[in-house]
This record gives sequence, C-alpha cells and structure tokens, in this order.
Amino acid sequence: MIYNTIFAKSFSRYEQKKLGYGAFIGFLLIVLSLCTVFKPYLVPIHDLNLKLSIGADIKMLMVNDTGGSLKIAKDIVTEILVEGTGNSQHMIEDERVVPKKPVNNATRISPQIAKVEDNAIKTLINETSISPTKTEVEKIETRKVEQEQQLQCVSEARTEYCQTQGDIRVHGNSSSVYVVSHKTNSLAENVSWIIRPYARKTDAYAMSSVRKWSTKASSSNQVPQCTKNHSIPAVIFSTAGYTGNHFHEFSDIIIPLFLTCKQFNGQVQLIITDKIPWWIPKHQAFLKKLSKYEIMDIDKDDEVHCFPKVIVGLKRYHKELSSDPQKYSYSIKDFRDFLRDSYSLKRVNAIKIRDIGNQIKKPKLLILSRKRSRAFTNINQIAKMAKGLGFKVIVMEAGQNMWSIANVVNSCDVLMGVHGAGLTNILFLPENAIFVQVVPYGGMQVDWLATNDFAKPSEDMNIKYLEYKIKLEESTIIQQYSLDHMVIKDPSSIVKQGWEAFRSVYFDKQNVKLDVIRFRPTLQRALELLHQ
Repeated sequence: MIYNTIFAKSFSRYEQKKLGYGAFIGFLLIVLSLCTVFKPYLVPIHDLNLKLSIGADIKMLMVNDTGGSLKIAKDIVTEILVEGTGNSQHMIEDERVVPKKPVNNATRISPQIAKVEDNAIKTLINETSISPTKTEVEKIETRKVEQEQQLQCVSEARTEYCQTQGDIRVHGNSSSVYVVSHKTNSLAENVSWIIRPYARKTDAYAMSSVRKWSTKASSSNQVPQCTKNHSIPAVIFSTAGYTGNHFHEFSDIIIPLFLTCKQFNGQVQLIITDKIPWWIPKHQAFLKKLSKYEIMDIDKDDEVHCFPKVIVGLKRYHKELSSDPQKYSYSIKDFRDFLRDSYSLKRVNAIKIRDIGNQIKKPKLLILSRKRSRAFTNINQIAKMAKGLGFKVIVMEAGQNMWSIANVVNSCDVLMGVHGAGLTNILFLPENAIFVQVVPYGGMQVDWLATNDFAKPSEDMNIKYLEYKIKLEESTIIQQYSLDHMVIKDPSSIVKQGWEAFRSVYFDKQNVKLDVIRFRPTLQRALELLHQ
C-alpha cells in the first residue's frame, strides 16, 4: 500500500494512465522478440503434428483398403513429405504393411487413392504454412491417373478380375502378370493380387481346380524382359471349374467372355489357362467371332509376352445366364444376337400362327431328350399328343455339336425338357418363342434351381416361360422308395445331407413318365401364346 501511495503522489492521474499504456506496449515488444529468437526450436513440434496427421490418414486407408491403392497413396504422401519436410520418409516406411491377397469386398482403386491424396493435401495446407505449388498438384493428379490406368482389381459377388494397362508382361510358366512402372519406388514394389480366372469364385469345389495367377506391380528392373511383343489387348481365363457341364460353360465362361471381350471388336488375344482340349473346338464358332486371333495356350509357355493391356479373369453378373447392361454395357439380348451371328442363325422371331387360306401354319416343338437321367420314359406318347394338337415335333438330345443344336433350336417355336444343363440351349431360341420347363420331383430345392437357373433368365431373353411340375406319380422315384421314406416325405432332409446326396437321389436317379393328359393344357397354352 505504501508504494501505491508514493506512486500516486508522484504522478498526476493523466500521467499514470500514460505510463500504463507505455508499459503494455513494451511487454508486447518483449514477447515478440522472444518468439523471433526461439522460432527455430518450435518448428519440429509443428512438424510432428503434421506427421501424426498424415500417418493417421494412412492407417485409416490400411483398414479400409487391402488392395493396391495403399501403395499408390504411400508413394504420393511420401513424395510430398520428402519434398516438404525432409525427414519424414522413415515414419511412412514403418507403416508399410500390404496384404498380398485382397478381401472379397474389394472395389475399384480410384476412390481410395483420391481419399488419401485429398487428406494429404488438406493436411499440408491446413496444418503447415507449406502450400503445394501448381506443379506439385498437377504431378499428384498425373500420378493418380497413371496408377488408375495401370492396375485396377475388382472383386464382385461371383468373380474377381484385374485390368492392367501400360507395359504389361505375361509369363505363363510362372502364372505371372507383371505391371511395370518405370516410376515405381520401393514403397510400391511387390504388391500383388492373386486371381483364379474362373467366374464362380464362391464355389470352393469349382475353384480348387483353377490355376492361381499373380498380378504384380513391379519396377522395370525387377521383371523379365519381353521376348514376344503384341499390339492388342489380352484376356486370361480358365476352362477348369465345371467345364463339361453345358450350363456352367455358358454361365461361367461363355457369357463372361462376351461381357469382357466384346468391347474390343475382335482385336483381342484370348489366353487360356487350364486348357481342356475339346472345349475350344466345341465353341469354335463363338470364339472366332469374339477374337480374330488364335487362342494362346499359356500354362507351359516360357516366353514373356508383352501387351499394352491385359485383363486377368472375367466380368460376370451374379445371376445365372444374365447380364446387367448398365454395369457391363451389354445385355443378354446383345449376347443372343452375338450368338445368332456366330452360328449364322436365320430366325430372329418365332412364328405367329395365322390362317393362310385353308392352311394352318404348324409351329415346331422341340422335345429335348436325355439318356442317363431325368429322361422321358414315354417320349413317343408325348410326341403323339403334341402332333395331335397341331405341332410339328422334333425329338433331339443336346450333344457336343454346337452348330447342329444351335440351328435346330433356332428353327423351333417351342422347346420343352426336364430341368438340366441341356435347357441352356434356350439361348438359341428366336424372340417370343415358348420355353416349357418340366420340373422333376424334389421339393423346394429343385424348385429353387429351376427358377434361378432357367425361369428368371428366360424373362430377360424375351422368351415366354411355362412351367410344369410333375407329381410324385410321374416320377420313377416312387418305384425306388416306399411312400413313408424321407426321400418322398421330406426332400429337405436330404438337402441337409449335402449336395452330392441330394443330386444323386433327385437328379441322377430320377426319370419322368409324363402324364400326357395332365400335361396337355400346358402345350395348349403354348399354342395360345403363339397366336398373340
């Protein structure tokens, strides 16, 4: 208090106020001087915050993306850090954990790349005084476009495939596809995808016979040199899996090949792995229409083939014998048109029955017969009844000669047969034709297969679908089991024993004796539809 009294007596009120302002300004000058002197010692703390922020972005990317985008993002972030802060590369390298095989829900790389790049750029701008120059931003964008063009691996419900572009080298003997980047640094090397190029990836039994292919992103000094150069794209696919089953050949290979290769208009090299010798001659007409070049058998080839673009695996819609034109650019109608051209099929539309004078134009009915299982045991009675209704009847078993079956099916207006792989030939029917599927005895499981394998796909083919479910009395199962047996009473209990047991009972050991009186209205309905 004594000091305050003396101070008050020594100065007037105005002088005290003036002195206070001066002291405050002096304090600010001292603080500013201290900040200037100690500024170099504060920068590392700020740099640490930057490192932690970018490191967090990369950790988040590692959780969300187990594919090839991680290496690209690290390259870009490392490049910025090295140029901007000088000593941050060690921190990035410590986080370099890249799985060699992607998870099933992997998607295209581009969104993840964009995310990490945006995070890195925003962090640099927001948390430091270092702003990327226009040249640096353009460099980042160029790198992103280049990486997207070089390697895109996609995993979908039924298939996985990798699309590569640039300097692509294929070595069959080691089942390897090298995506060569002359700008790749140590952080991007040795990243690979393992692909089994057969479009039924969730079926472990089918996929077990499919050869694994490795698609690797590598620097130019780590890959074998080209021994053969090609100027067209290539597509690698397998004929393992369920090849030998007509349905699976189309659903798992032929249609996926069309969806993958049609874009090239014949200028594409088909590369086959797990080659089955008879498969190529069987589908020769289709394959020659799809590609103008001889198919390459790659498995034992020790050459290094270089292409500007390679697709490993096939695109495939998750539904059987179907396509999504919005996703794959081509519809199942486009595929049927392509088949018609491949086999030089003449008929585009089924007939519409019209009276011409005193003559009635007879529609053609094709009865697909079977020998080993699910065969019609009274096929002559069925044919006789159909002729009585006014059909011209053809009885034929689907065989290996695709030219023959394609032309016969295309010449008919109605096709009928018991559920089985042979019904895949509805693909050759003309527009507005009638398809009659006879569903064997077997409960909900057989009904589900009949619906999803053929009934639903036929809707997109512009084919009119009719279904006839047989009664127990029309099945030869009744001759093999008593009425109180679980095979007859509860087919679902046989499903629980596994697919092999179920198939053996209801598909392999069942034939059909069609009740022609009960079946007659189904063919009458087919005639009515042909009048419309």
